[in-house]
Amino acid sequence: MRYILISFLITFSLSITAQDSLNYSKSEIIYGRKDGMALTMTVLTPKQKPNGKAIISVISGNWISTERSRMRLPEWSQIYVDNGYTVFGVMVSSQPRYTIPDEIADLKRSVRFIRYNAKDYSIDPNKIGITGSSSGGHLALMIATSDDIPNTRSADPVDKVSGRVQAAAVFFPPTDFINYGGVNTSGKINQAGLVLARVAAAFDFKIWNDTTGTYVSITDTEKRLAIAKEISPINSVSSDDPPVIIIHGDKDMLVPKQQSESIIEKLKGANVPNKLIIKEGGSHGWKDMEIEEKFFLDWFDKYLK
Repeated sequence: MRYILISFLITFSLSITAQDSLNYSKSEIIYGRKDGMALTMTVLTPKQKPNGKAIISVISGNWISTERSRMRLPEWSQIYVDNGYTVFGVMVSSQPRYTIPDEIADLKRSVRFIRYNAKDYSIDPNKIGITGSSSGGHLALMIATSDDIPNTRSADPVDKVSGRVQAAAVFFPPTDFINYGGVNTSGKINQAGLVLARVAAAFDFKIWNDTTGTYVSITDTEKRLAIAKEISPINSVSSDDPPVIIIHGDKDMLVPKQQSESIIEKLKGANVPNKLIIKEGGSHGWKDMEIEEKFFLDWFDKYLK
């Protein structure tokens, strides 16, 4: 028993020492609730020289927020924490239970929550950036380009504040679900491609049926196309959007670089500050991505003044 107690004390001491050696504090908070479940985010707060600015890191791959990805947030966000940014790793509801419009709504809620509680996090509510990769990049761009319409009639004060961000920096994002990889003349969503990529459930848009008291899938082609356009950030670009930087690999076989090139052209046309970096030989992710992430840090430093 004595040896067990000593072992426990040593382990506990090492754990405390490890926590103390970190240059940030870590906490998990609830930013909203839906269907009886909590929506959570992990907050990394720098211990030294905080700059009063925030980065929202969208934890999503294939439109799924996983615990494994959440656990890697400190690793992925180290460059921001080291430079004084408070990082909010946001988890959203995920496919196959929820669709992309649900996830966008969750992420908008998280932005409003952070802004409403900015004083508690010692951040400037007007200096919030957003980042993400792949589906996380898509969701981040949806927030960056979407119209800001607070719900002034809501009983929840969080709903009454702005859901805007002031800068966006993303890796290899899908941006146009209609013209994916090139111009689509078929007038249809590539359902076979969605199934092959294991993301069909994210596009299984549903509508409430008051007669049966259930959500039913939308099968009408025109309605599905309309929703697919609505959740494509390329169709939401306007002159009041925040500055956007995108990095995309030229060997990406999952999300073609055409997706980034096309939205950059749209941003240029709207006179929105933008930058596209093509990673030679880069696929859908590559080793040492933190090297390219330095461009993101420079972007946030420049535009979150």
